[in-house]
Amino acid sequence: MQKPQAVIEIGSTGIRLLVAEIIETNSYEKKRNILDRSEVPAGIGRDVFTTGSISRETLLSCLNILNRFGEQIAAWGISKEETTVIGTSAVREANNRDPFVDRVKVKTGFTVRVIDGIEENRLMYVAVRECLKDGSLLIQERNSIILEITGGSTEIMLMEKGHMVGAHSMRLGTILIDEKIRTVFGSDQDLRQYVEEYIQTTKRSLKTEMNLHDVHQFIAVGGDLKIAALFTGKPISPFLWEIDRKDFEKLVEEVQRYTVEECIAHFKLSHNDAQTFQISLLTYQKFIALTDVKSIIVPDTSLREGVILSQMSDDNPNLRSEFNEQIITSAYTLLRKYQGDERHAQYVSQLSLKIYDSLIEEVDGDTHTRLLLEVSAVLHDIGMLIRAKDHNLHSKYIIEHSEIFGLTHDDLRIVGAIAKFHRSSLQPQEDPEVHLMPRPNRMCILKLSAILRLADALDRSHQQKFQKLTAKIERDTLTIRTNSHAQLNLEQLAIQEKGDLFENVFGYKIVLL
Repeated sequence: MQKPQAVIEIGSTGIRLLVAEIIETNSYEKKRNILDRSEVPAGIGRDVFTTGSISRETLLSCLNILNRFGEQIAAWGISKEETTVIGTSAVREANNRDPFVDRVKVKTGFTVRVIDGIEENRLMYVAVRECLKDGSLLIQERNSIILEITGGSTEIMLMEKGHMVGAHSMRLGTILIDEKIRTVFGSDQDLRQYVEEYIQTTKRSLKTEMNLHDVHQFIAVGGDLKIAALFTGKPISPFLWEIDRKDFEKLVEEVQRYTVEECIAHFKLSHNDAQTFQISLLTYQKFIALTDVKSIIVPDTSLREGVILSQMSDDNPNLRSEFNEQIITSAYTLLRKYQGDERHAQYVSQLSLKIYDSLIEEVDGDTHTRLLLEVSAVLHDIGMLIRAKDHNLHSKYIIEHSEIFGLTHDDLRIVGAIAKFHRSSLQPQEDPEVHLMPRPNRMCILKLSAILRLADALDRSHQQKFQKLTAKIERDTLTIRTNSHAQLNLEQLAIQEKGDLFENVFGYKIVLL
């Protein structure tokens, strides 16, 4: 048994604490046991989504809450330095985000890590995956939607037979909707129309990734759905409920007639949560209406469980391999959306990884670096749909402005830069944007761009000529053996044109046999 871990989430409507211990069942399998939970309302989202900034009063309230949580975790023998503190959409969008994070550090000793929407998606996937293991339902066996609606955003994942085909973080949250309805519209009918129109617009984008009528399993995450499950659902396991769709729709219609005070009394909600409860249930209902599912699965889990389970997965090669596979699947889904050449992408990806593995001691990377190379190889030509000329620049733009499950915005910037330099005459070290990145990121871009250029040159014809290619360092040379009788003239010419960066970075001459 390891030392308990603590996670604090600074969300749009409140600050929440989770303390859990990790129990090892065998060398790779671990379970988490919840020891303590706390939640205190805080109006961060209301401030940010109305004025753009966190007010002084809310800041002081947050500091008091965090100091109380500091005393609570100290009783478990956990220091503030050992505690993971994350800020979600409200903190992320605050104009005074940096001063807020700084004051928290100075006045409480906690270091806040502000995460982006796609990171929220990844953490929620980890939490849901673990929770469903307690029941008879598995993500791997069914087409599924995983949905969480918070105060400031909506996180949605589309999974086809266990493979991630879409992951999106949308700026649609209950507080945002509430403020817009109050200031622009006003009536319940206006609320329904606004939510429905937004979701119908979203539907067109989601349909390009998966036929929503083929969804068999709708997984809804969040405190509001847990309350709905307690009132109208049936337990599947200790941490899992199922709500009949008709019962849920009946509950939603009933709640729409309640006042805020009636929601507080009937569902035992705080005033903050009661203000957006009706909006939350209605929004879930409208998303569910996009599908033909007969019931809704509600796991009792959260982003905080996802953080702890994610830390556990770093030591589990099976889980790490599964996450990487989901990331690659998401990259291929994006490539298909832009009608990319999948055979070329897969071939260049395989060649890139072979070259990378032959240089493993010199690349000085880890499994994540290797993964970034693979994603870059899959997507390097994605800009061809826009225009063949300078398609590398279009590839960079598409990658940086897309969402790929499991990759942060910093990851996407690295992948976008690698895609840009897979054919540019400009060297990465000469690019002003790259200059502004941290040194590890600059070196990662430089080395992986050199490898990708070389791999791309080996498929200049886009005909995947060499199926048994090997790469090996021999003294001062990278020897690439094709084990083929095919003509190599085109590839040798391409290496002359694109191999200069590789030779400059790694110092090896390239020989193609």
